[in-house]
Amino acid sequence: MKRSVIIGLAALAVVGLLLTLTVRAPMGGRSDPLPAFKFAVEIDGIVQSNFREVSGISCSTEVIEYRDGNDPNVVRLLPGLTRCGPIILKGGLTDSQELWNWYKAVIDGNTMRKNGSIIVLDATGVEHARYNFHNGWPMKYTAGAFNAQGHDVAIEELDLAVERIDRA
Repeated sequence: MKRSVIIGLAALAVVGLLLTLTVRAPMGGRSDPLPAFKFAVEIDGIVQSNFREVSGISCSTEVIEYRDGNDPNVVRLLPGLTRCGPIILKGGLTDSQELWNWYKAVIDGNTMRKNGSIIVLDATGVEHARYNFHNGWPMKYTAGAFNAQGHDVAIEELDLAVERIDRA
């Protein structure tokens, strides 16, 4: 008799757990993480797909500490200035001088600020996330290392100073 009561209670517990999980299950099914290897870069409407790596998509807000006169033993925290980037674009060196010319304009004192996006795609190439940067301009250009004994592709790198990054 005791065994059947225990089995009955265990069955009720399992059914209750399943009902709880069913009620709390997210609507619309599962949402898998996006791959990091499928992306495109768009700068002022021009999509470039020859970049092999994008990094520096980040923003950080300073923390300002202050003490309230009414409670001098407690430190209060306020948000300060937010800084974003730099966004670093690395790609295969081609005969196109578009990125170099954009940086050369900065050297010559003609800073051309541009808006752009890093577009995250799923495995089939459909856009799922977009990081928009605003008022970007090249702050550093690097031509990759050249090695006569290697078989690597020549890489160029462009570091962009950006004022703001949004996720869309």
